[in-house]
Amino acid sequence: MTGRAAPALLTPPLRASFGPAAALAALVVAVLGIRYSGDSGPGRVEARIRAVFEGAGPPWRQLAVATDFLGEPAGAATLVAAAVTGCLLARWFRTAVLTVLGPGLAVGATTLLKHLVGRTINGGYLSYPSGHTAFATALALAVALPAAGRLGLGRTAGPLLVFAAALAAGAAMGWAQVTLGAHYPTDALGGWCTALAVTPVTARLLDRAADRRAGRTGRTALPARR
Repeated sequence: MTGRAAPALLTPPLRASFGPAAALAALVVAVLGIRYSGDSGPGRVEARIRAVFEGAGPPWRQLAVATDFLGEPAGAATLVAAAVTGCLLARWFRTAVLTVLGPGLAVGATTLLKHLVGRTINGGYLSYPSGHTAFATALALAVALPAAGRLGLGRTAGPLLVFAAALAAGAAMGWAQVTLGAHYPTDALGGWCTALAVTPVTARLLDRAADRRAGRTGRTALPARR
């Protein structure tokens, strides 16, 4: 007999929502990338947003610095290690893998896109899309997607919970990046969309790989018929 080694990361109700969402997010990343290719300045609306955010007082800037640290190598590694540890203790083995691969692939995608797009900020630093924002969003998705499936939430509540988690994480990190002058607002949006495009696809591929392995194991475990 065959069977799943563990509950799916991306249940059918979530696939119905996040398949189209991932495709739309990839389109947004591409459109913004083309629009800002080689650009080294903010648009009119972006300039106004940056002026408001960068004018924040010391308490808000300190919060922005602390949030930004969570996207730096040391902070990101700490968050991922904590997430993996929690997943292993709960025996959520697929989720543990996703919490590593999802953010890793999302950040890798932003690194590649930065060199392809070539948008710069602060004297030559590649800025589009934001890797910090992609990391925070991808980690939130990596935890929220399987959690929604395990909670058995419906076709509306499940996707809403996941979108809310991704939006909260991405908005917090994006705000920090703009407040600190490290990224333009559209860089943050591009990072959020990159994570939304990459993480659900990664979850689906992990499900397929685990299911194929479980199927092979089930077939080899069958007793010989007499």
